[in-house]
Amino acid sequence: MQQTNNRFVKVYNNISEFSPVPDATVTIGTFDGVHKGHNKILNRLKEAAREMNGESVLLTFYPHPRMVLQPDVRVEMLNSQREKIKLLREAGIQHLIIHPFTIDFSRTESATFVRDILVNQIKTKKLVIGYDHHFGKNREGSFEYLRELAHVYEFEVEEISALDIDDVNVSSTKIRRALKAGKPKQAGEYLGYNYEVTGKVVEGKKLGRTLGFPTANIKPEADEKLIPANGVYAIKAHVNNQTRYGMLNIGEKPTVSNAHEITIEAHLFDFNEDLYGRDLTLSFLKRVRDEIKFESPEQLAQQLKADHEAVKAMLNLWVIKQL
Repeated sequence: MQQTNNRFVKVYNNISEFSPVPDATVTIGTFDGVHKGHNKILNRLKEAAREMNGESVLLTFYPHPRMVLQPDVRVEMLNSQREKIKLLREAGIQHLIIHPFTIDFSRTESATFVRDILVNQIKTKKLVIGYDHHFGKNREGSFEYLRELAHVYEFEVEEISALDIDDVNVSSTKIRRALKAGKPKQAGEYLGYNYEVTGKVVEGKKLGRTLGFPTANIKPEADEKLIPANGVYAIKAHVNNQTRYGMLNIGEKPTVSNAHEITIEAHLFDFNEDLYGRDLTLSFLKRVRDEIKFESPEQLAQQLKADHEAVKAMLNLWVIKQL
């Protein structure tokens, strides 16, 4: 079990680690992105827990069910596991259970799931779910079915209405589309925070250094992490407990197998420290331009200078708007 300095925020890596708490108020879901729509559910969960003098519990799963059930299909996630934990902690959830999702677990009948997990293990007193929520084997469990079982096992169930969720006009699909279209600002408005990618700084070709623009090459911490559209972005970086601004290029390079590998290269302004082997978190602010193929290093150098000026001007405007 992982635990922050705040004793009311606890993370469990398996349902078996969780010990029942007074009047457990529970929600279930993947919560990828932890966006504004999810916050509608989380805020109601916390409110319901306070009304009952109970404690809030969120049950989620890892890996994402689609990764297990459709292993041949690439699933792109808005959050790495570490990012999701951080966001849910910040949301004020008191107990976060991350249960391993396996093929065997996917075969759990909905009635068994309610009896064995929600009732016997978590001791649920109230269940808060989003509208059109389904659970159990083949997603056979519905809200109507939950109401029947709630009567049998003596717990309450509350569904957040479609109107409440739709009011924020947000979905994980909309966020993914915005990022794939190179619109991180729009994605950030849906999320309620800037989209981020965290990864380790690895060795690159060091071409940028020879052109006067040294870059940190980032390997994302999670293979399933969604990478925004190729191009140049204005970014904010979190490194060594400092905040730095800079520009970022996402592009493709051909590999020996003729496949194309995505590279993520960040140039931080007025920063000269050695970052190899360190973790770097990048916040996407705005896209500056599309990816360009250059005929020579000289052309690239000219464009890097133009990008540098464009991003600095953009960041100056962005900082002024935050004041």
